[in-house]
Order: sequence, then structure tokens, then C-alpha cells
Amino acid sequence: MSNAFADHPLTTPEVTVLEEHLQPLPTLSNAGPDAALMARMRANTSDTAGLLEGQPGVSLYRAGGVSSLPSIHGLADDRIRIKVDGMDLISACANHMNPPLSYIDPANVAKISVYAGITPVSLGGDSIAGTIVVDSAMPEFAAAGEELLTKGHISGFYRSNNDARGINLSATAATEVFFARYTGSTVEANNYRAGDAFKPAGQAAAGRGWLDADEVGSTAFKSENHELALGFKHDNHLFELKAAVQNIPYQGFPNQRMDMTDNDSTRFNLRYVGLHDWGKLEAAAYHERTRHSMNFGDDKLYWYGNAANVAGMPMDTEGKNTGFRLQADVIVSERDLIRVGAELQRYRLDDWWDPVANSMMMGPETFWNIRNGERDRYAVFGEWEARWNPQWTTQLGLRHETVKMDSGIVQGYSTGMYGDPALGAFNAADRSRTDHNLDFTALARFTPDNTQRYEAGYAIKTRSPNLYERYTWSYNNTMVMNMNNWVGDGNGYVGNLALDPETAHTLSLSGSWHDAAQKQWQLKATPYITYVRDYIDAVDCSAFGRCPLNMMMNPVVARDDGFKNLTLDNQRARIYGLDISGSVVMVGGSAYGSLSGRGLLSYTRGRNLDSGDNLYKIMPLNLKLALDHRLGAWRNTLELKLVDEKRHLQDVRKELKTAGYGLLNVYSSYEWQRVRLDVGIENLLDKGYDDPLGGAYLGQGATMGTGLPYGTALPGMGRSINTSLTFIF
Repeated sequence: MSNAFADHPLTTPEVTVLEEHLQPLPTLSNAGPDAALMARMRANTSDTAGLLEGQPGVSLYRAGGVSSLPSIHGLADDRIRIKVDGMDLISACANHMNPPLSYIDPANVAKISVYAGITPVSLGGDSIAGTIVVDSAMPEFAAAGEELLTKGHISGFYRSNNDARGINLSATAATEVFFARYTGSTVEANNYRAGDAFKPAGQAAAGRGWLDADEVGSTAFKSENHELALGFKHDNHLFELKAAVQNIPYQGFPNQRMDMTDNDSTRFNLRYVGLHDWGKLEAAAYHERTRHSMNFGDDKLYWYGNAANVAGMPMDTEGKNTGFRLQADVIVSERDLIRVGAELQRYRLDDWWDPVANSMMMGPETFWNIRNGERDRYAVFGEWEARWNPQWTTQLGLRHETVKMDSGIVQGYSTGMYGDPALGAFNAADRSRTDHNLDFTALARFTPDNTQRYEAGYAIKTRSPNLYERYTWSYNNTMVMNMNNWVGDGNGYVGNLALDPETAHTLSLSGSWHDAAQKQWQLKATPYITYVRDYIDAVDCSAFGRCPLNMMMNPVVARDDGFKNLTLDNQRARIYGLDISGSVVMVGGSAYGSLSGRGLLSYTRGRNLDSGDNLYKIMPLNLKLALDHRLGAWRNTLELKLVDEKRHLQDVRKELKTAGYGLLNVYSSYEWQRVRLDVGIENLLDKGYDDPLGGAYLGQGATMGTGLPYGTALPGMGRSINTSLTFIF
């Protein structure tokens, strides 16, 4: 290994193929939970997105039990680039029930990095909010002279609120040259219970749809994940192959009209990392196939089945995702590092709904929501990092992406009475689209001394619409539009072929102050502002003449269930906010252990500049405070989360107001040499509250006028006692 690489100021001084340089090189601004925090959080969640709870600028759209969607500064879902072990995974679902983070269990996560807004172009692309990078554990090999390295762990857990139980297992065997690791996990949970005796209106008095007074319908789930990793190293070169499968036989979604009834995924991921005299070379190729099914789960089927006398409404999806990446980090001098690369992604999607027996609307033909959908990305980028002196570091990056999209001809359930006049127009239209997108990032960091640091950055980020935003075509009736809803608001949607890519301009400043050793206290403040041109937002269906038709083929603008029918359009948006975080050691080194405090304050405000409306699902002002106690191998945390009322609501989606609330959580863990015990009580006071980002509660059905009416927000989880026991071998 070249000394030039090891001594470069932007890298760690000691580099092996087993350590940090398997990950992206350090950049100027990133965050993520540390190892101790992740170890505690794994015991309390089976949702990998939940590991991001409490990170500056990050909030969560709650959905299924393993499928929450992270939001960065008010921008979520496909507006964030999410890389899982280097793979750009895509949600293959009209309701985005299988987002990228749902494909890796928290027990298999070794590191998460969050890049908010000002994202290096080597990690950005086809996103405007930022990037989340998730990595499992790096390969481990036996030490020189050691015949065989064997290690692993097994964990079991139980959470009282929803009777969640599961097992996680990892086993590794390696020589000096070869490496093999298996990881597996399974979790199963019932419906969770809200705090303070939540009582949804319209609940059945008896029969299959009966739920207890505080039970939140359509929140049960089961998930299984298995992965085999094989590695080989020679000198400073590493090859790694991962094969993974996932099966989710069911997952309820309380803010969707559908539930997941099956999700099978197979993934292959091949990576190479090599260190050379001139720097580092990385190459990766991956393939993913997802087979996804939706229907009404038990809680929804009770209502819909009684009203329509049908067995449900099957919806099926198949997605195929293939990608390749090549990147070189070239050390030009002791001051300069150049990072160049190219990426390719090929995505194919079919989304079809089989006919339903005993239904006049849903038959007799198969409904094709998206047929032969194509979305291909071709990207090249270059990035220059320079350390001019011990005080100043800069980064400049430029990225170009070509995004090509297309869709085949589609068909409706019927060409007769319930035919869709949009069908002929859509099939006759030129559906191919090619976008040329540009990303630019400029970052500067100033470190005047060892007690303070300042950063400033400006970025231009661009995202093309996803396949559902451009190619969902049918507005023949409200039921069809209801089935395309990736935001969990209960409304109906139809896409727009004319959508342009979103372009975001972000300016961010950051100041960090701390003691010289960075061990006693620290404070960080980050104000930011983002202007988005061609922001894709909801508009009333009448704006483009895309409203459902009645029996006389006349447009129906208003709905009688309180929800709305919407389409999409490019508009202008502005988002600004502030993140403040800090920590302080209050007592250290005493006979009773150490005591420290942490705090995080986040505020985000978003508006549509064309309509004057608020943006959807913006987290209200929130504050998190925590006291951490440590005595030897014993750790304790008392945590308070305060959330303001949600009063800045988006009118076009009829967003629901939620009251402010406070939650108290307690966590404790103890580690022996080969055993770790975790115990936690979340929502200690069993506080009843509505999730401000939970959308509309549809957990007992609200389709075709049945079940819960408009106006019920998704309730949060009540008190839960969580336990986890881990054995290390």
C-alpha cells in the first residue's frame, strides 16, 4: 500500500481493506447514530428507518411495521437517495410499501450515514433532499498465523404493546484469505395499541372486524430476512459477494386502503475494493427482483367484504432492478484528492390487478396500472477535495445524469360501461421521456482552532419523477384512484405524463463548538433554506380534467366520503429550518458513574409558492432531551420527546391537524463478557397522541364508503415494555 495514500490528509492514517476505506471517504458534513446508540435502538425497533430517530433534520412517515419512510428537512421517499450496501433500491409498489430501508433488518446494520441537503455528488443523484447510506458489517478475516476465525451472535426480543417477538442470528467463519457470514432475522407482531384508550369511530360491535377499544387496525406484520456474504482478499484487493432473500407474508398499513399480503425479494450484490499506489478503485454490480402483492388484510376486509360482497382486490407488482457503479479516488497531491465515477441503473416494473369475482367494477379483464414500465439512469460525476491548510478544506463536485423513462400500452378492467376515456389517449400518447439532470455541490469548512468549526455549502440537486408519478393513468372511478397513493393521505391520485424533473437549490450553514478534547461538551447549529423549481405537488383533479366519471360519463369533482381526487403538477416550493443539537457531561468519573445530557431541537417550514398552500407532512417544532447514565457495563437513558401541535396544514390534501404531545421513554442495558441485556419502556406514561406525519387512519377500511370516515388521524403507539437478550459466541 502506498504511503501517499495512507498519509493523505483527507484519509485516516492507517488504511486496510478491512477498515474505513471500504466505506465512502470522509466528507465535510454527515451524521448518523453511533454504535452505542444503534445497539440500544435495535432492541426497540424492527424498522431500520427507526434507527434514524433523533438524528438532526430527520423525521419519519410511519407506515407498516418495517416500512417507515424517512424524511430529511421535509422531503421524503424518492426525494432521498438511499443506498443499502451500495445498492440503489426502489420501492416496487403503488403505495410504496417496500421502501429501500425495509430490505435490511436493523440487526444487520453496522453503520448509517445521513447527508442532509448538501450531499457530495459522488453520493447524490436523482434526489433533492439528501442521501442515506446504510452498510452491514464489513468482512473480517483471520489474523496472520491464525487458522480459522469464528464468531457470531444470537438475539431474541419481545415487545409487549403489539406482542412483537423475533430472533436475529449472525455467524462468521474466515481464514486469512476467505470469509463467509450468514445473517438471518425474523419478526412477527400483532396490531399495536394506542395510548389512553383510543376509540375509533365506526368500530364494529361484533364479528371478524371487532377490535378492542385501543387497538389500531392494520398494524400487524411479519418479516423474514436471510443473507449470505462471501469474501476473498489478496494483498490490498477485496472481493465480496452477497446473496439475500426476503419474505414478508403480511404487513398491515394503517394509513393505506391496501395491505401487503406478500413481498418476496431476491438480491445479488458483487463488490470490489482495491488500494493502489495512486489511490483507491471501487466497482460494484447488483441485481434485485421483487414480487409484491397487496389486498385487504383482515381488518379492512371485514368492512369492504360486508359492503361489496367480494373477496378483496388483488394488486400485484414485479420489479427488476440492475445496477453498476465504478469509482476511483485519485490522490493528486498531499493537498488534492479527485474522485471520479460512473453509474448505471436499469429498472423494469409491471403493476397489474387481476379481476375480482362478483364485482361489476373490477372485471372482467386484468387492469394494468403500469405495463412494461422502464426507468434507466446513466450518470457520470467528478469531485475535488482539497485541504489548503490546517484551517481550510473545500469540496467541489459536478454530476450529470440522463434518466430515460417509458411505459407500454395499458388496459382497464372493462371497455364497456366502466371504461376509461383516458385509456385511448394514454395509449396513443408518446410515453417516452428523457431528462438530462445536473447536480452541483460546493462545500467549505473552516476550523480556526480545536474548539470550533464552521461549514457553508450550496447545492443544486435534481430528481426525475418516479414511474407512478408519470404513468398512473386511470381516473375512471374513485376506487381506481384510491389504489395509487404513496403518501398515506387517503386521497385518490392519477399521474401526469407532462411532469418535469424537480430541481432544488439549497444553502446551508453550520457552526460547531466544543471543548478541545471533544469529550466534555459540544453544540451544533445548522440553518438551511431550499428553493425547489418544478416541485411535484398535488393539485385538484379538475385542474387538468382528470376527475372520475359518473354513470352518464360526466366528471364528478366532489366526493361524499370527505377525501379528494387529485393529480400532480410542477410548482415552486420553499423550505427553511434550523437544527440545533448538543451534549454535555454533567458528572464524570464518580463512584456512581457518569451522567451526561443530550438535546436536539428541529424546526422546518415549507410552502408551495404557486398555490400559497403549506407543504404536506412537515414535522412540527420538536425537542428531544435525554439524560444518559453509565456505570461500568451498565447504561441507562431517560428520554423526553416534545412535539408541538401541527397547525400548518396542506389544504389540497385535507391534511389533519394534530395536537401537541410529550412522550417519556426509559432504556437500560447491561453487558457481560458474552451477554447483553436490554430493557426499555417506551411511552412510559401511556400517553394518547396522534402522529403528525401518520396521515389518515384507514386501518379498519375507508373504501367505497365503508369503515372509518374522513377526519381520523393515525394514533401513535401506547406504552410498550421491550426486552432483548443477546449471546455472543
